[in-house]
Amino acid sequence: MNVPVTHASFSLERRLNAPPSRVFAAFADHASKKKWFGGPPEWYQGESSLDFREGGRETDVGGPEGGWVSTMHAIYHDIVDDERIVYTYEMLLDGRRMSVSLSTIELTADGGGTVLTLTEQGAFFTGSAASDAEQVAGREEGTAGLLDALKAYVDAA
Repeated sequence: MNVPVTHASFSLERRLNAPPSRVFAAFADHASKKKWFGGPPEWYQGESSLDFREGGRETDVGGPEGGWVSTMHAIYHDIVDDERIVYTYEMLLDGRRMSVSLSTIELTADGGGTVLTLTEQGAFFTGSAASDAEQVAGREEGTAGLLDALKAYVDAA
């Protein structure tokens, strides 16, 4: 079956009360990343791995207990310490690919803090424009929630 594709992009910005090195470390260190990156506390955590280097891969599996399974597979393409992370990732729901995205995270020093800008360009494959629009809105909302969790984590450290 030929499933239509919907292209979408968004950009989000956060001002973090931590230097770029601390923000970067929150992405680069697996134990640190697990403290802010994930689903709600009631979700189960499946496989989780992080090989943070150019060409390295990341996997994160989880979902509501007894419900659907969300799987993220990422590949890191460009990493500049304390400045930039560029990666692609696919999202699967119960083993079915729902999207493939290119994400760029830029960290800019701002006084004693950091301005983080995340830009995502995605291809979404749900099969209907209405479903794709919901998925795009949900992705932006979910990503915003992850950035809020990152902010809380690095601001408290």
